[in-house]
Amino acid sequence: MRRLFPVTDRTDRTDQSVEPAAGEDREWDLGELADFYAYPGPEERGGAPAWLRANMVTTLDGAGQHDGRSQPISSAADMRVFGTLRALADVVIAGAETVRQEGYRPARARAEFAERRRAAGQEPAPVIAVVSASLDLDFTLPLFTSPLTPTLVLTGAAAAPARIAAAERSGARVVIAGDGVGVDPARAVAALAGLGHTRLLTEGGPRLLGQFVAAGVLDELCLTVSPLLTAGDAQRIAGGPPVRVPRRLALASLLEEEGFLFSRYRRD
Repeated sequence: MRRLFPVTDRTDRTDQSVEPAAGEDREWDLGELADFYAYPGPEERGGAPAWLRANMVTTLDGAGQHDGRSQPISSAADMRVFGTLRALADVVIAGAETVRQEGYRPARARAEFAERRRAAGQEPAPVIAVVSASLDLDFTLPLFTSPLTPTLVLTGAAAAPARIAAAERSGARVVIAGDGVGVDPARAVAALAGLGHTRLLTEGGPRLLGQFVAAGVLDELCLTVSPLLTAGDAQRIAGGPPVRVPRRLALASLLEEEGFLFSRYRRD
């Protein structure tokens, strides 16, 4: 893993008198990754109740998936970053279709991050929050019946009462975050913050990320660029209606390993 940005004496090769640091291009351990990707504190959030980070992967030709899943365009380094971002989060937010396609299971407690989470006042593992308007979910799956911390289901006020009851019978906690059949992104963020979850991570899918972008509530995008070409008609990382004016983010950091680029962009 090499840090390409921000530029330091380890990354700037215009000055040939600077020797490469020993072990510069190496596999970072999980503690280093956790320090690098640490969430901003309350003062850095500018008073915002929570910080919403997205983690996505894309190919060189803009595909966010291959054969309906992200795993084929990922890598070992990408999975280390993926696991680290999860381990730092209070809650992982995913759309219902992503939960079905990717076969989501309960987040697990990891010994490598146990002390860090205890010190931050976090549960042993992040909560999974599933966003679904229809609640067309299999509530007999372990994601709902046997997580370390009850799974949250975010839905609208017009969701079918029978489906809400099925979710609650499974042990899930239903959170109303919209007046109609769908979820309002800003209300979802506020509702999660109201439950004490200030470190938010969304893993998509594209439609959910597009909703967060359109609502202007996304604070940070961690985007892995995979050195692969897939062609086809796979979705981009964000979908839905376009925003009226494209939103500009600032590059915060850039890492590289085996041709994979790990970028991080933040709101200005």
